[in-house]
Amino acid sequence: MNITLNGTLQDIAGPTLEDLLRETGQAGAKVATAVNETFVPAGQRADLVLQPGDRVEIVAPRQGG
Repeated sequence: MNITLNGTLQDIAGPTLEDLLRETGQAGAKVATAVNETFVPAGQRADLVLQPGDRVEIVAPRQGG
């Protein structure tokens, strides 16, 4: 299925947001997620089924100034 991940078109295998995090090596990482500009809490990622064309943002916290 094709989605847009952080602005880049990507083909993914798994149907859920949690699967996407696993595929991108971010499972268990402290990240914020949004699908189609809507924040998705960590506890809802396994239940959120992605659709073709969805826009997903995965953002990791950064330190510094």
